[in-house]
Amino acid sequence: MTVFAALPLVIEPAELAERLDAPDLILVDLTSSARYACGHIPGARFVDPKRTQLGQPPAPGLLPELAQLEQLFAELGHNPNAVYVIYDDEGGGWAGRFLWLLDVIGHSQYHYLDGGLHAWLAEDRPLSTEQAAARAGTVTLTLDDSPTASREYLQSRLGAKDLAIWDARSPAEYSGDKALAAKAGHIPGAVNFEWTAGMDPARALRIRQDMPAVLASMGINPDKEIITHCQTHHRSGFTYLVAKALGYPRVKAYAGSWGEWGNHPDTPVER
Repeated sequence: MTVFAALPLVIEPAELAERLDAPDLILVDLTSSARYACGHIPGARFVDPKRTQLGQPPAPGLLPELAQLEQLFAELGHNPNAVYVIYDDEGGGWAGRFLWLLDVIGHSQYHYLDGGLHAWLAEDRPLSTEQAAARAGTVTLTLDDSPTASREYLQSRLGAKDLAIWDARSPAEYSGDKALAAKAGHIPGAVNFEWTAGMDPARALRIRQDMPAVLASMGINPDKEIITHCQTHHRSGFTYLVAKALGYPRVKAYAGSWGEWGNHPDTPVER
């Protein structure tokens, strides 16, 4: 049994520190190449956040091609017994998106380092400048559609009583005062809770401890299907992570996000 087996999805620096030598650990750093080079958690493998996205307009947040994903995970040394621990330096956006990728490839053994690099540094834990080389070999992946809401699926669900659409963008984007697509506003019925509002600055950007009550006040409950999005499914990586960490059973990411919805001719919009 893995030494991570008894841990929840969200873990603390101390819990990671005592398991850094675990043979099944794949520790993933989603900061930046400059930040990684300056110092990262010992043993971490850097993944450029751009590699987690398709990167093509108008919806750059869509899933990368299968071949790109297989290349990425081969370089990480992916295997069925791997336990991933993911962190970034922004409170969980890119880390949450990577956890969504793990859901998409059907790999459920993963954890998020709460607060990421900020929490690690706040406890004066050591850093390394040794850069892990890419692993050799190939990986064959099978993709699962269930963690993802397509535009068509989301449109078919609009107005459903058991649906909660969590818009992680800024209030100005949600209201339509700030336009980042051909159409401005929000998906009908969506509720807005900007992603960084779910982070606790006093606790090194860890997830706020009162998030269940905050979400319930907005009608985002465990008995609903939760579909979260932003502009490119980067900011909503964090909100996807939060809903998963709280154990909500039906969580999907709308990877196309507003980049797709706001530029599509047949999508309804509210302001």
